[in-house]
Amino acid sequence: MSSDAIDFCLPDASWNRRVRRSLLTWFRRNARDLPWRRNRDPYRIWISEVMLQQTQVETVKPYFNRFVKRFPRVEVLANADEQEVLRHWEGLGYYRRARQLHRAAKMICDEYGGQFPRDPDEVRALPGIGRYTAGAILSIAFDAREPIVEGNTLRLYSRLLAYRDDPRATSGQRVLWSFAESVLPRQQTGEFNQALMELGSLVCTPRSPQCDECPVKSLCPTYGHGWQDQIPTAAKKIVYEDVNEVAVVVRKKNAVLLRRCGEGERWAGLWDFPRFRSEDPTQSPPELEERVQQLTGVRVEDAQWVTEIKHAVTRYRITLSCFEAHYQSGRKRSGEECAWVTVDQLSDYPLSVTGRRIGRLVAAGAFGKSAAL
Repeated sequence: MSSDAIDFCLPDASWNRRVRRSLLTWFRRNARDLPWRRNRDPYRIWISEVMLQQTQVETVKPYFNRFVKRFPRVEVLANADEQEVLRHWEGLGYYRRARQLHRAAKMICDEYGGQFPRDPDEVRALPGIGRYTAGAILSIAFDAREPIVEGNTLRLYSRLLAYRDDPRATSGQRVLWSFAESVLPRQQTGEFNQALMELGSLVCTPRSPQCDECPVKSLCPTYGHGWQDQIPTAAKKIVYEDVNEVAVVVRKKNAVLLRRCGEGERWAGLWDFPRFRSEDPTQSPPELEERVQQLTGVRVEDAQWVTEIKHAVTRYRITLSCFEAHYQSGRKRSGEECAWVTVDQLSDYPLSVTGRRIGRLVAAGAFGKSAAL
């Protein structure tokens, strides 16, 4: 059988009916009790779907509960300050999602009277919502007959079709989206789409899938041929780039200097300690002090190395050298958003993950010591 998107033969109607019946029966017995499943409020479903992008369910649950407690309705989210939205998102990563969510909430209030739109084109026009997210929201909230393809279902569909080419390629995506549309029932589409995602998450896992527990194993050619380890084809491995960066805790009496990251920067909209890329993380104090002044407009002195933090962001492996310095003179550079804040005030500012880690070290008294941590 050819794997070309045009020639690839999708299963027939009888096979589809058996899959639907088996999956819905299984889901009704095995569905997890997740906080966003307790009603069909499109607002809550939308928040959960955005949070679940590239993030595990167990990680999302506490963030979701805190977020909807603070922003229980789209009007509350739309009227909130972006800094508060980012603060409640802090730790989930991919912060552009939070900023897009905030912008979309404003659009929903301004253009749709606070009612989540039901037209797929209008939903996909909202910031941060693509084809999958739109389909998930509309099907789960309104039972719209909208297909979905995401990480778990990409794997599940590939195995149900015994699709041996790359499912992430353009041709593979056409095959999977066509299958996702053809297998959908005419009713209970939201429940069925959730069943697909649940099966992919709990049973049809990337490694060592629990095929003995699968309700559709008798219909799965991948299981029949024993190809579970071969399908889907492995994604290309990420090639990480090693990067050295420097962060500086600048003290002015009982306050420290924060800088808000600008558009186009890694953590746009978040606050951070003055940070910059450096080919020489052990650079001399004069060089470091000059970089801080170039970035913020503030002149510092007595720069001393304190500790080193290693972390990864997208395709970068970052070695972050942390220094402490003292304010000497100067004001913030024109166009830069900087603030002097006390240690107690740090919790009020949305920080990057490493910025928050540095903040905790500052609060614990680790900075100000000459000895390395």
